[in-house]
Amino acid sequence: MNPMEYDLDSGAHSTYSLHYHLILTTKYRRGVLTEERTQFIREVISGFTDNYGVELTNLDGEDDHVHILFRAKPTTNLVKFINTVKGATARRIRNEYEDELKTELWGDSFWNDSYCLISTGQVSLDVLKQYVEDQREN
Repeated sequence: MNPMEYDLDSGAHSTYSLHYHLILTTKYRRGVLTEERTQFIREVISGFTDNYGVELTNLDGEDDHVHILFRAKPTTNLVKFINTVKGATARRIRNEYEDELKTELWGDSFWNDSYCLISTGQVSLDVLKQYVEDQREN
């Protein structure tokens, strides 16, 4: 198998492979994310991904953070999508689990203000660099 084979998506005028890894942490790194709540977050996000041209590929985490893997289109407004993820999930989880969360998180806070977004690929950066370097030789 060629190390540079991709699982590509396409649009009217483009071919692309855009994969991202989003990490969200709870406010104050509070350990409030049970498996049930993580599943709830997954369901909330799945409800609006189509609106942003996003496909959720995986979501899991630990008690104080989640890892969200997703594919996007070149036209996806990533900042708007992330803000929607944070806002919608925070609102819905606070409504659903309000009594259980009020001693751990107060006010309207659920997620930390910051986030980590990493572009990922189907091949490692080292493989890609080597492929580009070897172009003249092939």
